[in-house]
Amino acid sequence: MAEDARVDLARSGDETAFAEMVAPHRRELHLHCYRMLGSFDDADDALQETLVAAWRGLATFQAKASVRTWLYRIATNTCLNLIRNAAQRPQMTQPLPATASAPTGSSDVTWLQPYPDKLLDDLPDDDTGPETRVERNEAVSLAFVAALQLLSPRARAVLILRDVLGFTARETGGLLSSTEEAVAMTLSRARATLREHAHSPDAPVAPAATATDQRTARRLAAALTAHDVDAVVSLLTEDIRIAMPPLSAVWHGRERAAEFLTEVAFRLVPEARFVETHANKQPALAVYTHDQASGLWRAGGLLVLTPRGDQIAGLTRFESHTLRPFGLPRILPDDDPPKSPGRC
Repeated sequence: MAEDARVDLARSGDETAFAEMVAPHRRELHLHCYRMLGSFDDADDALQETLVAAWRGLATFQAKASVRTWLYRIATNTCLNLIRNAAQRPQMTQPLPATASAPTGSSDVTWLQPYPDKLLDDLPDDDTGPETRVERNEAVSLAFVAALQLLSPRARAVLILRDVLGFTARETGGLLSSTEEAVAMTLSRARATLREHAHSPDAPVAPAATATDQRTARRLAAALTAHDVDAVVSLLTEDIRIAMPPLSAVWHGRERAAEFLTEVAFRLVPEARFVETHANKQPALAVYTHDQASGLWRAGGLLVLTPRGDQIAGLTRFESHTLRPFGLPRILPDDDPPKSPGRC
C-alpha cells in the first residue's frame, strides 16, 4: 500500500494503517530519543509519547513533508519537553561504596544507560542519513552520547539533526520552528562545546573499534575471574577511566584502577560469571553474581569496555536493570555456563 493511502486510512481512524505507517521508523526514532535523553528507559517513554502524539495529531500532518520528517519533529519536541520536566525534579544520588578510594573526578551525566547492539544491528543501513560529521559507530558510542548531554537541550537537538541525521539547516529550522541562521549559530556553538569537552581531562574516551576488541574482553573476563589484579591492570591504558552510573564519581589511572578492583570489585563481589555481549558498538560483559543463599547466579550489572588497540581505555559499569533490553537471562542456568565462567 502506498504511503499516502496508508496515511488517509490512518486519518480515518484505522489503527492498523497507523501502525503500518510508523513501523518503519520506530527503531530509528527510539535511537534518536536515546541520543537526546541519554537513557534507554527514558527513550522508551519518549517513543510511546511520540506515537500517542502522532496518532492524536494526524490531522496536522501535511503531505508536503514525509512521514519520517513529521515523526522526527514530534519526537524531538517530545524529548525537549521531557528534558524540561526532568530538570524540575530533584536529581537522584547514590553513595559511594564504603571501601572505595577517593575518586579523581566526577561526571554530570549520572543518568547515562547503555544501548544494546542487537537493536542497532536491526536498523536499516540508511537510517541516519549522510552523517557528514559523525561516523556511524561514533554516533552511538557512550562517549558521544554522554557528551551530547552536556549541551543545552536545543543545541543537542540541532547537532543530532544536522550532524548525525543529516537534515539540512532549513529542514532542522522547520523541525524546531526556528530559522536557518539560528540553527547555524547553535550548531557552531554545539560543535565548539564538543571539541572543548573532547580535550577535557575527564572526558569519556571515544571508542576505536579493532579486530581484537572481543579478545580483549575475554582476557579481561579471565583476569577478573582469577582475581588477578596485575593481569587486569596490564590490560588497561595508563589513563584508564572508570565510571559507575548513577554514581557521579570517576576514577582515572592504573593505580586507582588497582585500588578500585582490590577494595571494591573483588571485596563486594567475591564470585561472578561473565557473558559476552555488545553495547553502543563496544564490547561488554554482563556480570552475574553468586547468591550464597540460593546458589544461583543472578544478573548483577553490565561492564562496557572502551578499547584502544589491544588495551582498555574506559570501563563503565551499569546497574543490573540496564540488562533488560539485552535479552539476557536474569539467572544463569547451571547447565548453560557462560563463555567466561568462574570466580571473580
